[in-house]
Amino acid sequence: MKMGKGIPLNDQTSLMPRLDGSKDRIPWLCNLHDILLRDVASGQHVVLACSALKKMYRDILIRGKDGAPLKCDESGKEEKLAEVKLLVVHLSGSFEVISGRLLKRKGHFMPPELLQSQFDTLEPPSAPENFIQISVDKNLSEIIATIMETVK
Repeated sequence: MKMGKGIPLNDQTSLMPRLDGSKDRIPWLCNLHDILLRDVASGQHVVLACSALKKMYRDILIRGKDGAPLKCDESGKEEKLAEVKLLVVHLSGSFEVISGRLLKRKGHFMPPELLQSQFDTLEPPSAPENFIQISVDKNLSEIIATIMETVK
């Protein structure tokens, strides 16, 4: 709703519920992590499309709340949290190309005015993250073929 009104999400407001009871990015990412865990545990192959623009957001998708790799059990021993094996597909493109495509969208929640804030926030994936980078200049069938070849 915020983005639809032209208000970018930010980490300060997303770390806790707002006064009106709505929540921003962090709780949403934690919910996505839980859904990924559930679906993968049930044997499903899962594709999740979202703009996890920062490494911290991708860490939450993999490890859950706080992106913390370890937790302590009752005895004080550290135990590994449930992780999702995640391949990040980073679709890269220039501001001009993506802006042009965004302007052609009809009925999308994100107004074009927020695109610059998305580029400003972006932390492209890097080693040791599990990722591939694909140019949006490729056609859709090439993008799909590259992804499918990678996940084989």
